[in-house]
Amino acid sequence: MLPLLPFPLTICGIDELPEHAEAGVSHVLTIIDPDWPDPEHFRAFKPHKRTIWRFHDIVNEHDGQQHPTERNVRAILDYGTALQDEAVAHLLVHCHMGISRSTATAAILMAQHNPGREAEAFAHLAGIRPQAWPNSRMIGMADRLLDRGGALVAAMRDLHKVQVRALKPEMVNYLRTSERGAEVPKDE
Repeated sequence: MLPLLPFPLTICGIDELPEHAEAGVSHVLTIIDPDWPDPEHFRAFKPHKRTIWRFHDIVNEHDGQQHPTERNVRAILDYGTALQDEAVAHLLVHCHMGISRSTATAAILMAQHNPGREAEAFAHLAGIRPQAWPNSRMIGMADRLLDRGGALVAAMRDLHKVQVRALKPEMVNYLRTSERGAEVPKDE
């Protein structure tokens, strides 16, 4: 079977960036909070093409916070389309912790040009980023924009079920009582 992306993909958090400075990264997607300073770690990287998006890791609208919007998800899809015409040696996608916004973005990029392979995209995501907990707002918008009829959302929910089983009970309770509670499967 053909790979989901024709180049290596790395997902990480800000603190992990130095580990990837010598990894041959040619393209970087940075997704951080609007008021967060630009990470200085990229000075140690070889020349690369970098794109920065700024929005908060939330799934509901909150005053004073910039939630992911359809415009952001369209930008991800446009980015994925543009990558098809570029020589990409290695893509690194990062957010603050490499858990939610970056994993949602990576899943969207993997599924974008691979209809019918949504579950495979999330399985691959879990393999390269075991702590992945993709932002459901972003995945839901991508599902609609890509006309996947719920396949992306279903694959994300399957991943969330696997992740809940692996989490410590106190983390599951925290998620259930946070704004991300709707992402936690009820039957787990």
